[in-house]
Amino acid sequence: MRGLFYQLKSVWKDKFCIMSFLLPIVAAVALRMIGGIDLSSVTEFHFGVLENDLSARTVSWLERYGSVTPYETPEELVAAVNEPSTYMIGVRADGVNIRTMVSGDELDIFRQTADTLPALYEGRESAKQFKVTVLGHPDLMDGFQNIFIAITLIVAMFMGCTFNAMNMIAEKENGVELVNQILPITQGGYVMQKIFVGFIGGCLSAALTACCYFRLSVRRAFLMMMLIVLSAFVAALVGLFVGRFSASLMVGVVYIKIIMIVFMAVPLVSYLAEVNGLAAVICYLVPSCAAFEGIMSLAAGGEMVIAKDLAILVAHGVGWFALYLSISKWWRSLSG
Repeated sequence: MRGLFYQLKSVWKDKFCIMSFLLPIVAAVALRMIGGIDLSSVTEFHFGVLENDLSARTVSWLERYGSVTPYETPEELVAAVNEPSTYMIGVRADGVNIRTMVSGDELDIFRQTADTLPALYEGRESAKQFKVTVLGHPDLMDGFQNIFIAITLIVAMFMGCTFNAMNMIAEKENGVELVNQILPITQGGYVMQKIFVGFIGGCLSAALTACCYFRLSVRRAFLMMMLIVLSAFVAALVGLFVGRFSASLMVGVVYIKIIMIVFMAVPLVSYLAEVNGLAAVICYLVPSCAAFEGIMSLAAGGEMVIAKDLAILVAHGVGWFALYLSISKWWRSLSG
């Protein structure tokens, strides 16, 4: 027990580990605050017109769909449409109809609106005969927030990798590793001490991050905790490999950055691209894919795939643990 206390004491003196622990929590709080901000104005349509070019009825018709800004000269209108920071649609008179102009760098929704607007204006009279049902405006952040918080949770869960790696690399540079080799402790006991450090750090960081954002039922909170525990355990194991094979602090930092990029990029690309089949199986070789899928399922209110994700994380934990013990035994036999 005293050895674990010294391990934790050593980790909490490392500013890099403290920053890694707090960063996901701060990000979750920020995402929670962003969720309360109304961003509906971002998708509002903005039309630019020339003064005395369109009739008052046409301007009133445009105002039903968005804001209308008049400009004195065609040059000012073109400059406003081409302004990169806006998605303004230029509207000019074209006989009894209208024509639109865009810069070409807009989102698809604005380009499609510009293409459809003249036909919509031409058929405005016949459109009055139809009954219109106004649907609620979708939240711009709806769906994206769950992705952002899932990635943040992935970072928090796999912070144990950073904790373990930094601890082992610091021991190498300070000469403590030589002392550890002669201490009366088994290889399994040494491994469990190192796993415990990263495991506790990853679990605490992920649990606090989840509490900052999610409001889950007791059952889903239990499932989320299981995901966090298994993911933190796997991350701690990965940190053992980084600490073992890193010759210096800079090399370890590079390894950690690469691992974190892979842990975040693979599940995100797999989810957005809706990967399935053999490609999905290959993606599951990265443990964060199962964790990401489980988080998204719980955030959406589902629990169907959680058992599969938990089983994958258990398999990763057993596999990585056995692999590390095998490599350590082989390493010691060579040095002996």
